[in-house]
Amino acid sequence: MGIGLLAASVLSFAPLDANATRIEYYATVADPPCVLNFVPSGLGYCDLSPGTGEKAPYSELINVHYTARFADGIVFDSTYKRGRPLTMRIGVGKILKGLDQGIFGGDGVPPMAVGGKRKLHIPPHLAYGPEPAGCFSGDCNIPGNATLVYDINFVGIYSGNRK
Repeated sequence: MGIGLLAASVLSFAPLDANATRIEYYATVADPPCVLNFVPSGLGYCDLSPGTGEKAPYSELINVHYTARFADGIVFDSTYKRGRPLTMRIGVGKILKGLDQGIFGGDGVPPMAVGGKRKLHIPPHLAYGPEPAGCFSGDCNIPGNATLVYDINFVGIYSGNRK
């Protein structure tokens, strides 16, 4: 799956305090390390804060903030930098397999709850695989076989699709 597919899943933007997002963005880069739990798929996860709200609902839209980096710590993307969370459909294969499993749960990973913060260590086969991704005019932001680390903040369930 390419970055275009993930970007195409953005449906709404919530206004945020620019100073708060800037502080949060830099804070996720400096989060203390946590002990990762690895499940059979190879995904590693640890909860920085478990959250107290509703669990990630299958096939519904949710809002998350994230900071994404390579295994060496270099940040390549962040919703905090853009100042708005990403809206994505969870559990149905519309996003990276590692994000689906890491947020919705499954294969030994508990589902995230609203308000939760989780670190995900996503191996290449649950990310973009052997092909480079995020390519524009021949320049690719994500090399093939990249291991990705995501700091996820489950902001909420998208209200536009709730009954």
